Amino acid sequence: MVVVTGQSKGSGDPDEAMSSSDAEDDFQEPATPTATQAGQALPLLPQQFPEVVPLNVGGMHFTTRLSTLRRYEDTMLAAMFSGRHYIPTDAEGRYFIDRDGTYFGDILNFLRSGDLPPRERVRPVYKEAQYYSIGPLLDHLEDVQPLKGEKVRQAFLGLMPYYKDHLERIIEIAKLRAVQRKARFAKLKVCVFKEEMPITPYECPHFNSLRFERSESEAKLFEHHCEVDVSFGPWEAVADVYDLLHCIVTDLSDRGITVDHQCIGVCDKHLINHYYCKRPIYEFKITW
Repeated sequence: MVVVTGQSKGSGDPDEAMSSSDAEDDFQEPATPTATQAGQALPLLPQQFPEVVPLNVGGMHFTTRLSTLRRYEDTMLAAMFSGRHYIPTDAEGRYFIDRDGTYFGDILNFLRSGDLPPRERVRPVYKEAQYYSIGPLLDHLEDVQPLKGEKVRQAFLGLMPYYKDHLERIIEIAKLRAVQRKARFAKLKVCVFKEEMPITPYECPHFNSLRFERSESEAKLFEHHCEVDVSFGPWEAVADVYDLLHCIVTDLSDRGITVDHQCIGVCDKHLINHYYCKRPIYEFKITW
């Protein structure tokens, strides 16, 4: 075995040899910045705040008490102004929050006295409350209109298979047809049905019994796709076809799409014996 040392064989001068302490010095990590050096980059924590806090939220100025911002411990504002985080200031010394301040006044009003915004501002204030993680405000807003009704509506739509996918399909088909025809509108056929099994008018009184008496092989005879662009259903809920139609129109309108619809008949496809489909078909007119 050949052993290689750090000192040459012929070297006997201690001044020419590298001491172990010198070698360690060459491989030492850079020293941790001193408090003075760190202070030149960022202010030392914790940051101290005055009792009355001037704020600049996206260019809009507000003034409030420090205790107001710390009202609820588990919120972003309480964490920001806890002293554990550095908050930059603008040229006038106001603490800057890089967020649109349009509805920040509503946030402060709730933190000050529990006031809720008027109905027309509930949705945008709810979005801001989500951003600032103000749980009590979120709970209050979810219990008033229009969010209370929206919560019920979403519970119903949660029972609807592929609702969002079908909604996107309506938009894509309407856009493609309008572009192809160089028109500002497009028409689609949409089927909306609640019951899974087809019936004829005189079966209605006995429908519940008839649907369960059919075997699996017989049920397959009723499986078909109506000649439409999009089909919604079936679903199991008290809400009827008109409720779902209202949801479809509302969601399309919220996306800035003008839509009109009317029933143009039923799917009259003959299935077997005296059974016909009879699912309602609606014409949707999408205007761009």
